[in-house]
Amino acid sequence: MKNSIRIERAIKNITQEDLANLIGVSRQTINAMESNKYVPSTVLALKIARVFKKNVEEIFLLEKGD
Repeated sequence: MKNSIRIERAIKNITQEDLANLIGVSRQTINAMESNKYVPSTVLALKIARVFKKNVEEIFLLEKGD
């Protein structure tokens, strides 16, 4: 699953640590999501979407085979 978390963070000018604190996870979790090494739970995806004031589908994109 691809995502635009890194881009959204840049637009809002927040660090991985800032985002992690806002949604209650570690900075390493944010890094893993941005590197496509970790797929977040539905609840976590919704929290991320809320921070960026977007729909989940605007941040996370399923690829063929996912």
